[in-house]
Amino acid sequence: MTAGSDAILERMMALHPKIIDLTLDRVWTLLDALGNPQNDLPPVIHIAGTNGKGSTLSMIRAGLEGVGRRVHTYTSPHLARFHERIVLAGELISEPHLTDVLDECYDANNGASITYFEITTCAALLAMARTPADYTLLEVGLGGRLDATNVIDKPALTVITPVSFDHPQFLGDTVTEIAFEKAGILKPGVTGIIARQEPDARDVIETRAAEIDAPLLIQGQDWDAYEERERLIYQDGTGLLDLPPPALMGAHQFQNAGTAITALRQLGFGEDAAAAAATNVTWPARMQRLRHGPLLDAAPKAEFWLDGGHNAACGLTLAESLTRLPARETHLICGMMNTKDVSGYLAPLVPHAASLTGVSIPGETNTLPGEDTARFAAEAGIPSGIAPDAATAVQAIIAKNPEARILICGSLYLAGAILRDHG
Repeated sequence: MTAGSDAILERMMALHPKIIDLTLDRVWTLLDALGNPQNDLPPVIHIAGTNGKGSTLSMIRAGLEGVGRRVHTYTSPHLARFHERIVLAGELISEPHLTDVLDECYDANNGASITYFEITTCAALLAMARTPADYTLLEVGLGGRLDATNVIDKPALTVITPVSFDHPQFLGDTVTEIAFEKAGILKPGVTGIIARQEPDARDVIETRAAEIDAPLLIQGQDWDAYEERERLIYQDGTGLLDLPPPALMGAHQFQNAGTAITALRQLGFGEDAAAAAATNVTWPARMQRLRHGPLLDAAPKAEFWLDGGHNAACGLTLAESLTRLPARETHLICGMMNTKDVSGYLAPLVPHAASLTGVSIPGETNTLPGEDTARFAAEAGIPSGIAPDAATAVQAIIAKNPEARILICGSLYLAGAILRDHG
């Protein structure tokens, strides 16, 4: 009997001692053994950036599907199940199909050293190359220049969402160094769609584009998008669009929508696709309202939200999103990974939080202990406590205020654990 995908993925974890080891050599070797499926994909839009990659990708997908196109997507990490990473022509990859391509990649790799992300990326490329579709949306896993997705010689477009400070242990200690890694997805002669950037990051991106002759469409120079009277206003050299607001909450989603619309217009699509990008988009754990599940059953008068942003820029956007909600006492349940800037993330949330309960992320060896998250919160000025899990935290909160707004936030891995019960 063939092993299921979970068992194969577990085997793949043992093929390399490090979870992250940025290089493309191992990927090229395996892709060659597989017959180079990356050369047989439908036209590719390749997306990098620190924040907004997933939201922007989901908006481009919504725009394309809104005008009848079939779309592959590859994203990471997954929240509840690995299958979420690979969407084939609009549908999650099936368990038999996933098992088949994982097995094929495992056998073709022949025991060689390769990271989990690298071999599973090759499996995704193999599955997408064999399934008819109109477009492929590839999200960079980490960085860009040496990411396993950076194997497409001539994508239809590249996209760089806002670059900020994250993953310094892999990408560098400055925004300039990080931007250099992101700019590694730019390709000669391929238009790059560039969201608004810090000046140093923009300089690096423009310099790299000039070196390789990659034309750019830059927010604030060639196009712009902003909120006006609760509408999405988009403008570029061909005119102005007055559109419904994005279905995803927050001021930053107007920028993400603008980035997606610029990509769609560059591909030749019009206002129908732009409107669909804004209004049809869904993206879990981005200020997501939870409507059902055991936590809600135990606290029927409370209001539950889930967000998986985890760096300082995400803290700012989350705080802004909270200002858009009606006034209500808000309590945070927060779990973080031990590689993140917890103080930077929490600082913008201080004025909005009545309390924070620190939790450890279940099943994650690199979780920051809940005690440490609570300590960072207390140092920031948020009344804090700890709980062994989210359910216990909820009970403590509603014992004091049954009608509280409860925001479960921090790591996407915590969000995934919640969605496995509430998805």
